[in-house]
Amino acid sequence: MTQLASHSYDVVIIGGGAAGCAVAASLIKRNKQLNIAIIEPSAHHFYQPAWTLVGAGEFDVAKTVRNMADCIPKRVTWLQVAAAQFEPELNRVKTDSLGDIEYQYLIVAAGLKIDWHAIKGLQETLGKNGVTSNYRFDIAPYTWRLVQNLKNGKALFTQPPMPIKCAGAPQKAMYLSCSHWEKQGVLNQIQVEFNNAGAVLFGIKEYVAPLMQYVKRYNAQLSFNSTLVEVDGPNKKAWFEVKDAQGEITRIAKDFDMLHVVPPQSAPDFIKHSPLANSDGWVEVNQATLQHIRYPHIFSLGDCCSSPNAKTAAAARKQAVVVAENLIAHRAGLSLSTQYDGYGSCPLTVEKGKIILAEFGFGGKLMPSFWWDSTKPRLSAWLLKKYGLPWLYWNGMLKGREWLARCKGLN
Repeated sequence: MTQLASHSYDVVIIGGGAAGCAVAASLIKRNKQLNIAIIEPSAHHFYQPAWTLVGAGEFDVAKTVRNMADCIPKRVTWLQVAAAQFEPELNRVKTDSLGDIEYQYLIVAAGLKIDWHAIKGLQETLGKNGVTSNYRFDIAPYTWRLVQNLKNGKALFTQPPMPIKCAGAPQKAMYLSCSHWEKQGVLNQIQVEFNNAGAVLFGIKEYVAPLMQYVKRYNAQLSFNSTLVEVDGPNKKAWFEVKDAQGEITRIAKDFDMLHVVPPQSAPDFIKHSPLANSDGWVEVNQATLQHIRYPHIFSLGDCCSSPNAKTAAAARKQAVVVAENLIAHRAGLSLSTQYDGYGSCPLTVEKGKIILAEFGFGGKLMPSFWWDSTKPRLSAWLLKKYGLPWLYWNGMLKGREWLARCKGLN
């Protein structure tokens, strides 16, 4: 239940998403006496990793949302307001409607900002005129309707500049769409194009070759250094800024019948313009301990922190243990001995029924959880993604059950 703020807390957590709820559960597991509050304005909690499958008709969107009240761990106070300003020297957070909240320790797990307004015309046409995105709960089902109905024409898929939430998701939408069109026998009548603002297909080199096999299989055209900047939905036209080898930028218009958009992403504004931020706007932490560089009573995890890992729920699952143990250690005057190794996971859905389970840490080091070759597409990884990981999320990660959640170390 939502409760009114009346005084200070031992720990205040900004954000009730995957990272915020997970770290709260991990703290309570270690010390049930901690007085913890989560500041989170949303009434709903979403399992976002399944939205790619929703866009392919492989997952019920209704099963990706629950009431926030059911996800906040027991013994944790939920303050249903928004954080507005940090005052780290005073151990205080200003909120939009409950005034000041004081803390002994602060954990910032506020996620990131998906900037739908950054692409001209996108807001007006999203969810209609063939323009869709798996990055929104209410729009992902429209992706599947478009995929089912498209029998010929041109399908454009876009990826903005990094960093973004789940770096593989933009191309996963393409692979799953192509897999359906292939099974329906219409793929050779659809021109597929992937416009990537970056210069490489995937940031971990070991996975590029197996992904390229699917790019070739689906006869998809790759356009690198190509950034979507404007959409005209009614006229089915999109504009891209394309950078050549000399750094010159040319604006190019492309027609489409289906357009899957992934907008630019950044740190939330209230973090970006705060004393907690680094020059890029993210909460500035030590990437191993996840403790703030300048404010020792502040920790951060999840998409909003500066650690150079993939921004995925799998990363937050490991980070929750690191933050919980290091915060409790610091509170006891001990050294911060638990270290984050940069682990992140990206289940690359290359076709319906097969996934390349990419797992890696800092510096692109491969960190497979299983004995198999992680660069091979597998049915077992598909079953894990579709059935195992959602169950683990709701019943494990959000409940403080830390199966396979401890980092293996930096060495």
